[in-house]
Amino acid sequence: MSIRARRSTGPVVAITGAAAGAGRELTARLAESGELRKVVALDSHRGDVPGVVWRVVDVRDPILSGRLADVDVIVHMDIERSPEVPGRDRRTHNVRGAQTVVTAAGAARVRHVVLVTSASVYGALVDNPVPLREDAELRGEPGESILGDLLEIEDLAKIAPITHPGMQVTVIRPAALVGPGIDTIITRHFEAPRLLGVKGTATRWQFCHVEDLVSAIEQVVLGKVTAPVVAVGSEGWLEQDEVEEIVGKRRIELPAAITFGTAQRLHRLGITPAPAAELQYVVYPWVVDCATLRAAGWKPAYDNASALRVLLAESAGRHAVAGRRVGGKEATMATAAGATVAVIGAAAVVRRARKRRRI
Repeated sequence: MSIRARRSTGPVVAITGAAAGAGRELTARLAESGELRKVVALDSHRGDVPGVVWRVVDVRDPILSGRLADVDVIVHMDIERSPEVPGRDRRTHNVRGAQTVVTAAGAARVRHVVLVTSASVYGALVDNPVPLREDAELRGEPGESILGDLLEIEDLAKIAPITHPGMQVTVIRPAALVGPGIDTIITRHFEAPRLLGVKGTATRWQFCHVEDLVSAIEQVVLGKVTAPVVAVGSEGWLEQDEVEEIVGKRRIELPAAITFGTAQRLHRLGITPAPAAELQYVVYPWVVDCATLRAAGWKPAYDNASALRVLLAESAGRHAVAGRRVGGKEATMATAAGATVAVIGAAAVVRRARKRRRI
């Protein structure tokens, strides 16, 4: 299919991870824009979006700079977020990929780099204000989780304009992502038979549909939003009772020490995919105020309730306990006994592991 003519005054925009997921959604949206001169799709394989220029390359390969010779803006969407990917492989992909993108953009004199991280970098803490300002301190805990990757990318965003004078860097921080193909610890929380809570804590929920993320990035690419940090999400938040009503599941509340202590032991044993720090994001608030986009006239297409319903539709038929997908008899047991099974069963697994070590 031929690439249709575009206005010559608009920028040339490149998107990494353009063949799948949120990267594909952004590529398809920008391909329809009449305000861009050209859209360059970058991925390790050719995708199916028409009307763009495909350039096959691994974002971790230094040859990337040769693919950016005519690019004005690059949006880095090739971030691995799945709990199923081993931590070392995920970090190599995410951190090295972002480093290569920024270095290649500097070498090719790309004037604007857009990095997509997450509002999770603010941290999920019991004393967080609701909502958080975009310029709030980043209190997320660096470590082996996906959050550690994102915090390293945030550090990269700070030093990039110094290392590459003249480069503009924008960081996009979406709330909990939902939509087709999104698989995270947050989405798996809603696949559990019961929702987890911590005693004495008021959980608040905010979501960001992929379509809203894509439309917000379009505003940045077109220069309609120029702030260095842009939070994206549905307006406001849902209280825990509202979430339970929509989901049709009740919560089980446990003391924080039991919740996080058990989760950390399970992760050390390799039984659960995420460290205890990630569990904070399903019990403590990390709601953001999307002030920059709102001031620019941008409005999300999804409110929090409709975004949550999309998440539920996407996860229908799946079962997870403590972030680990289960099926068959395990799913039946979990559904019957609820989150109690996860906690008591987790403790039993820990005890058995200790006994094996003594033998």
